[in-house]
Amino acid sequence: MDTHFNRRNFIRKSGLAALTAAIGSEIVFADKLPEGYIPLVLDEKDALKGKAQEMIVLSDKPWNVESPLHLLDDKITPVEKMFIRNNGLIPESIDPKNWTLTIDGESAKTTKTYTIEDLKKRFKHYTYQLVLECGGNGRAGYQPQTSGNSWGQGAVHCAQWTGVRLKDILNDVGIKNDAVYIGYHSKDIHLSKDPRKEAISRGVPIAKALEDETLIAWQLNGKDIPEFHGFPLRLVIGGWPASVSGKWLSAISVRNKIHDGAKMDGHSYRMPRYPVAPGTDVPQTDEYFRIIESMPVKSIITYPKSGAILSPGTSIPLRGHAWAGDLAVKKVEVSLDFGATWQPCKLNTPVNRLAWQHWDTEIKLPTKGYYEVWVKATDAKGVSQPMVIPSWNPGGYLNNACERIAVKAE
Repeated sequence: MDTHFNRRNFIRKSGLAALTAAIGSEIVFADKLPEGYIPLVLDEKDALKGKAQEMIVLSDKPWNVESPLHLLDDKITPVEKMFIRNNGLIPESIDPKNWTLTIDGESAKTTKTYTIEDLKKRFKHYTYQLVLECGGNGRAGYQPQTSGNSWGQGAVHCAQWTGVRLKDILNDVGIKNDAVYIGYHSKDIHLSKDPRKEAISRGVPIAKALEDETLIAWQLNGKDIPEFHGFPLRLVIGGWPASVSGKWLSAISVRNKIHDGAKMDGHSYRMPRYPVAPGTDVPQTDEYFRIIESMPVKSIITYPKSGAILSPGTSIPLRGHAWAGDLAVKKVEVSLDFGATWQPCKLNTPVNRLAWQHWDTEIKLPTKGYYEVWVKATDAKGVSQPMVIPSWNPGGYLNNACERIAVKAE
């Protein structure tokens, strides 16, 4: 990875020959190129570099890429199988040696700025496996369709993050007694290219910010965080919508009120306080909406792949993962008869808090024919996944209905 690449400067400083070499082909009508224009092949067309071939592209301005569920079979999600959800464009200039993180805000006792080297040298390092799931994961299941990317169920991953605890940095800065929230600020570029606008600036209550597992990370699965996942520095907060885990992190503000940054209002990452009829136009005010916090209990089947042809009467391995936001999962069950009966699965304890839990079992398809395999998880408070799509909401969030695959016995 080129760790210090500025697309704008490349266009400005490079001659036509260098631009042609970078693209690998002659540019037809090169004399008509507008000044400062970035050819599409150089403008964020590398998001899928190194990704698994079956990844699903939902959009490329900004990049939103989904993982088919069978690609999520690994216990620790590899980078090439991780979904991408960006709200803006990646920064045009990334220089990790000069990258800084500033802590400020009304409820910070002082303002401090740290380089990445400062963070590495001054604070103890921690490594956690953490579930990051898009709040809109499963949005495609809602009818009528809502705004936003039409995610299936693959906007989730559980990778291994290394960095320092946010609580240790905040203790170094000092936080006032009136602190209620933190909000992050990042260097991604608003789609309008207006430098006065932030693409996204979300946050969490101070109690969540001070949890042991809330990290300021620079490594993903033991290596530098890839560019499209927030290189060189990222806030990582497991169990809540992945939108609170700010990429390309440059500042965190300690607030004496609920953070009011971009994507904190309207119905962005918010749910109606009361059930609404499908398609209802709900006033986008605090009276009607609440901010999404801990994600609901959920599970997926990662093996076998939906559509598999299996042998009747033989034992077939079945496996996947389950998670429940801030909670642990206490039970996973599967059904072959559309939820009429359920059989328990072996469920592993999480590697650490906020990591997903692996489950497995064996099934037998008694006769030839078509089957659906359903999976249902239950969290530590006894709440189970619903068998039908949850209540419709304008943002298409929090669809945690039982996952199911279709298989045939022949």
